[in-house]
Amino acid sequence: QVQLVESGGELVQPGGSLRLSCAASGSIFDIYDMGWYRQAPGKQRELLASITRRDVTNYADSVKGRFTISRDNAKNSVYLQMNSLKPEDTALYYCNAVIYTSLTAPPRSYWGQGTQVTVSS
Repeated sequence: QVQLVESGGELVQPGGSLRLSCAASGSIFDIYDMGWYRQAPGKQRELLASITRRDVTNYADSVKGRFTISRDNAKNSVYLQMNSLKPEDTALYYCNAVIYTSLTAPPRSYWGQGTQVTVSS
């Protein structure tokens, strides 16, 4: 079994910064793409940033220039550095990873349970 656990969400003032972490554990053979999503109340889950095994990154326009995704393959972890936070960034943040559990099994998409980020004065 595979688990993804996020951490780092909290209440922060507008203009502040946070760093989210997500660690994958369990029966992991390799991790392909990793990404961060968020979902605000009443809205659909949206992709914020993704990173490939070779560190090729992609960002949503809403966070480009403010958020930075990175990963540590040795720790099976992905991070999201969030700067210049705005009240509209308030949401539940999820990490996602496409994981191979063996050499022969097809990759599967796994989700964490989410970590709450609230931007408010």
